Amino acid sequence: MPASQLKTMPVSIDQVRPERVALVHDWLVTMRGGERVLDAMCELFPQATLFTLVRQPGIATPRIEAMKHVTSLAGRLPGAAKKHRWLLPLYPSAIEHLDIGEFDLVVSSSHCVAKGVIPRAGAVHVCYCHTPVRYAWDRTEDYLRGSSALLQLARPAIGAAAMWLRQWDLRTSGRVDLYIGNSRNTADKIKQFYGRDALVVPPPADCSQFTPAAAGAPAGPHGSYDLVLGGMVPYKRVDLAVAAYAQMPERKLIIVGDGPERQRLQRIAPSNVVFAGRAAEEDLAGWYKGANMLVFPGEEDAGIVPVEAQACGIGVVAYGRGGALETVVDGKTGVFFQEATPEALAAAVRRLAQLKVAAADCRHNAERFDRPAFLQHMRDAVNTALARRG
Repeated sequence: MPASQLKTMPVSIDQVRPERVALVHDWLVTMRGGERVLDAMCELFPQATLFTLVRQPGIATPRIEAMKHVTSLAGRLPGAAKKHRWLLPLYPSAIEHLDIGEFDLVVSSSHCVAKGVIPRAGAVHVCYCHTPVRYAWDRTEDYLRGSSALLQLARPAIGAAAMWLRQWDLRTSGRVDLYIGNSRNTADKIKQFYGRDALVVPPPADCSQFTPAAAGAPAGPHGSYDLVLGGMVPYKRVDLAVAAYAQMPERKLIIVGDGPERQRLQRIAPSNVVFAGRAAEEDLAGWYKGANMLVFPGEEDAGIVPVEAQACGIGVVAYGRGGALETVVDGKTGVFFQEATPEALAAAVRRLAQLKVAAADCRHNAERFDRPAFLQHMRDAVNTALARRG
């Protein structure tokens, strides 16, 4: 790089022109954990341009919607937002064709291919990695579990596609100057798959929005219930919760969320399992506050939902693997089950019901992940990347 360029390289966020920051997010068609991280990034960089592969306008928070948006060519295909999973083979090329040549700082929010974007020479690329591509590295079978017969017939082709995507993902891992993992669990995977070290910045929970119910507050309109909250895709193992509650007819389970697994799960669910559909952002806290406990049956790389539940003062039943080990305190703010079976999950639900965790303990644990802490840690991490390059 010419010496004249080196003299003007920004070495902190404060020296980067706000309009020369690019945010890159895989797709914007739902509001889940990754999108809440993105919302915080938009708070940190409100004048950035937000690049996505596929976008459904109106689905995200007002802060995200207010950004300047650029969508890839793949996102302009008819029905792309509803069929975005089927466009996966197009995404590596689509992300590489996003034109981010005018930006000095690129911050990608990646669980699929966003980290493969191509910055200009001399730009700094920081990747907040929710996970290395699950379908390519370690979770292919989880995505096929319970899927349609047509998808099962396509298993050989899917396996070949996963291998190709894995090779592309590894080949493009060097386009990132600094990796940030959303958990120690994810940082270990970044080291294992990419051979790169990563800082750890847990995802944010907005503890000002998610608060415990007032003492003596009347029961909500849904009565006494346990809660599952999240997308209904195979790897989240909502099927385990449905099967477990078939063994506990005395307890009611409400599932808040939507996804491709919903119709299949509704067909097999017992009468004490209720599907409430997708909830608006402003209604999520109410669902947490009214619940006896949160049931978190899948293995997540990090997971904001258990933290939000604890911020509202309720305990968590979680599978004892992945990011939940870093956010739930076993025996104090929740309990773990170690085998991915309905019987083990049901036993854990009964244990937590007997434990009667203290709302104050749950809240105190959640405050470690409060949004202001995330913003400061992200700012520090980006400054680290800029200072290294500068």
